[in-house]
Amino acid sequence: MNTVPNVSAPSSGPVATPSPRGLWRWLLAPVVLLLVLAALRPLSVPDEGRYAEISRWMLVSGDWLVPRLNGLPFFHKPPLTHWGQAASMAVFGATPWAARVPVVAHAALMLLGLTLAAHRLAGAAVARRAALMLGTSMGFLIGGQYVNHDMGVAAWIATAIWCFALALLHAERPHAWLARAGFAACALGVLTKGLIGLALPGLVLALWVGATRQWRKLLHLPWLSGLAIFGLIAAPWFVWMGGRYPGFWDYLFGVQQFTRYTGSGFNNAQPWWFYLAAVALLLFPWSLLALYRGRALASRRTPAPGLISAEGRRLCWIWLIAIVLFFSIPRSKLIGYVLPVMPPLALLAAAAWQEALAPRRHAERGFWALAAIPVALVLALSLATGPGRMQADRQSDDVARTLGCLMRPGDVVYAAGGYPYDLPFVAQLRAPMVVIQDWPDERASAADNWKRELFEGADFEPAAGARLLQTPDVLPAASRQPGAWLLAPRAFELDDPAGWRSVRLGSGWTLYASAPERPEAPQHEGLPGCDDQRQHQRQP
Repeated sequence: MNTVPNVSAPSSGPVATPSPRGLWRWLLAPVVLLLVLAALRPLSVPDEGRYAEISRWMLVSGDWLVPRLNGLPFFHKPPLTHWGQAASMAVFGATPWAARVPVVAHAALMLLGLTLAAHRLAGAAVARRAALMLGTSMGFLIGGQYVNHDMGVAAWIATAIWCFALALLHAERPHAWLARAGFAACALGVLTKGLIGLALPGLVLALWVGATRQWRKLLHLPWLSGLAIFGLIAAPWFVWMGGRYPGFWDYLFGVQQFTRYTGSGFNNAQPWWFYLAAVALLLFPWSLLALYRGRALASRRTPAPGLISAEGRRLCWIWLIAIVLFFSIPRSKLIGYVLPVMPPLALLAAAAWQEALAPRRHAERGFWALAAIPVALVLALSLATGPGRMQADRQSDDVARTLGCLMRPGDVVYAAGGYPYDLPFVAQLRAPMVVIQDWPDERASAADNWKRELFEGADFEPAAGARLLQTPDVLPAASRQPGAWLLAPRAFELDDPAGWRSVRLGSGWTLYASAPERPEAPQHEGLPGCDDQRQHQRQP
């Protein structure tokens, strides 16, 4: 039966094996960089505005079971991501940085898993190199501080694969506790983003076990305790929601996962080769090295001293190819879906570097020069989406700060002509907005967009939907009520503008107030700079 080779063998060439202390230092540096990058820009829309607000609303409402967008159930994804973000906001405050801290934590988990697995499969030198390649990649530095579910599920998928693989390679009988950790990681992946948290580790491991002829070892996995761990972690929330909301199971697993995977009517349609380019970009420039040297490494029957073991090399290639092919089948494609392939690609790239380039003169200087390229690109992008705001025409944070300072408890906020994803979060709204559309018409014609998100959520709670999703005929009466606010895109024209007075013309949105004027509200404690906002309002 295959076993893991002695990983204490020295690496080829003059490169010294790093000490454990040095290995952990290099592991920590990319995480610190992520925390810095997470503070440099406002929320991107729609994703970061949507998911940060769902998490904030859990904290505001006290309802930690039902993810809600604008007060309506949002069952596109399970709740683990939102639980982590809500907990972070409870500690650090409802800020974009706090919303990103759990994403950084998942990126750190991915980096830790790669480092430990690479150390076991290939030795300390390759583990250090792989950690640095992953930690300086654009995929890690962008995906690791972007508020959505992709980095979270990628980290749990990677953790599950490493745990089960190392458990099977442990000895003639698998390591029971590593396997149990794999079951727990699968459950947390399911609780993060649904069935792929189980399906992708299962796919990769099944193909790898078949390729390495380890089927008999599967009989010795701790199936009873492992499945019990999986069920105790993953099942309760799904069972609870299924009992509370009829149609929940069909919507989450049928529509949002199976139909979205097989259907053609969803956003982000991309060609078949999209993920080939995405993989090359996410780990650039190291991905090119892994792919260039991969054929030479794959032809070896035994690894060079200090390089990745034969079993580990097969695992990485199967992992990479299986997941890329899996996500290439549907027409709807997003670059974050293939984040789970970054750890095996980094390990392949590190092994290729150690074999081909590490023994050469000035190799270390060249490595750091190459590592600086993606770091510089990500830093430039983060700064560009900060004060300069590449999404200025879509974001509403400027008018949101004005609204948050001027509104009072009990005021009603209307949104017409669009949905300002980041406004509830930035303005720290304490009640959902009333969203204005011709909803009967939208139900018949809306595509895969924010309108469908809202009215499908309203189907689970019709009473709340009737109150929060209203038609344009309510706006004239609202304009005559004190304490009413209206948000609309700058290009949106009101049918009856006479009753609304413009308060703030933002970069992408306009804020209106109802006609009856009131004395100024006291300063909003949660929003700094309210005096500046009031001064802006007084300007003609």
